[in-house]
Amino acid sequence: MSLLATIAAAAEEGHHIVNELPFPAVVFGVIVFAAFVAIAAVTFSFRDVANRHAAKAEAYAREHGSASHH
Repeated sequence: MSLLATIAAAAEEGHHIVNELPFPAVVFGVIVFAAFVAIAAVTFSFRDVANRHAAKAEAYAREHGSASHH
């Protein structure tokens, strides 16, 4: 039996669902989108952290010499 005949025979059998999804496929996209939004929120919460601790950074630089640490 040739490859094309095998493919044709498989196509004639029709669709057979092996494993149904636990919920509609769109829900997977919504879950992933929500996860990315949550990760983005965590990342966004760390913005400008260096400026919040500028006094500590300046004190550390004075104490340890900032010229040698570029």
